[in-house]
This record gives sequence, C-alpha cells and structure tokens, in this order.
Amino acid sequence: MQITWYGHSAFRLDFAGKAVLIDPFFTGNPAFVSDKAAATKGVTHIVLTHGHADHVGDALDIAQSTGAPVITNYDLCMWLAAKGLQKFDPMNTGGTTDQGGFTVTLVRADHSSGDIKDGVPIYLGNPCGAIIKAPGEPTVYHMGDTDVFGDMGLINELYEPKIAMVPIGDRFTMSPSSAAFAVKRFFKLDAVIPCHYGSFPIIAPTADAFVAAMKGHSTTVIVPEKGKAVGV
Repeated sequence: MQITWYGHSAFRLDFAGKAVLIDPFFTGNPAFVSDKAAATKGVTHIVLTHGHADHVGDALDIAQSTGAPVITNYDLCMWLAAKGLQKFDPMNTGGTTDQGGFTVTLVRADHSSGDIKDGVPIYLGNPCGAIIKAPGEPTVYHMGDTDVFGDMGLINELYEPKIAMVPIGDRFTMSPSSAAFAVKRFFKLDAVIPCHYGSFPIIAPTADAFVAAMKGHSTTVIVPEKGKAVGV
C-alpha cells in the first residue's frame, strides 16, 4: 500500500488497483502543495469522515470528474446528493460496506459535523473515523477529527488497525500530547501518521511535539512529505 498525505487531513491510499481519497480538502487548503489533477488521477473511491468543509473539500467536484462514489454517513450523502452527487454509498457509525476489494467501516469520533448557511448551522450527521480493510494490506484507521475517548480500546480490539492517521493540531482535535497518549494507551500499531496540523495558524504548526511525545515507543511515527507517497 502507498499512502500520500496532501496536508491537513487529506490522504490517498493506493493498493490492489484501488485509489481511495480520504477527506480531499485541496482547494483552499494552505498546506496543499500538489497538483490537483495528479492527486485525483485514477481515483476510484472517496471516503469522508464528517461534514466540515476542511474535510468534504473537493469531494463533489472530484466525484463528478472521476465517477468515484462517495462513502460517508447518510446525512452527508443526502446533502451532497442535493448538490448534484450521483454516486454514493451511505452508511453510519458501526456499519461496514463492501466496496469491491476492500471494506469501509465508520466508527465513533468525538467532534461535530456540519456546514453554515446564512449564518445558520446545518447538521450533517455524526462525525466518524474510517477503517479501511483490504486482503493482504495493513488495516488503516483514519481517525477523522476527534478527542481521545476510552472506546478507542474497543476499536483496536474489533478492527486491529496497523496504520493510523491521527489528528494532533489541538483546539479542534487532540493535542500532540493527548494524541500520543491515545496511540500508546489504546493501540498496537505498526505506524502512525500525524495529521490536521500545519495548515491554519490556530492549530499546531508542526508535528514536532507529537514526534517527541512518541519517542521511545514501539510504534513507528511517519511524518510524510506532502504529496510524496510512502509505502507501508
């Protein structure tokens, strides 16, 4: 499996002929330094963790240009369908869907999810993390935006993720120290990739504090160069 980070919480997974974008926030993302056409080339699926604009990102445009279905919670699917999305696979927390060669499971995240129209909040379903599981590949857990919570232990027991994308930016998600605590306390990962930092001034500018907090732990910390694929 090849994993590419595009800044903030946007990732691409390439494996077994599949190309899965997770939270493809490209347009308006100060940390996105790649070419959008290259980042979306050959995309087969789009997974969204929740309805905030910095995670939905370019999902509708990419889905329309590539034909890739969007996999996310029911409420967000219906909202995007009203905006013209034609291919989608709605689900909700705890559910698993077969995407042909891999499965997506949505799990709990402690956050919020919505948009603002004319100053009024719009509810877009519960925030989630996403478990991506494919035969012969390490199970990937994108935590979405979340705080640490005790049921992370159950997620580890149920799904046994080996690679996790963990938000560390603070203010809206876990801080570097609480993210490191969650990884060390609840998971048995081969590798962890910090995200949701270095994009906006009000969140952590670098992953340095997280790397320091993970020092001496058996989990490998991968801090990818934006737009450069890493093998796992």
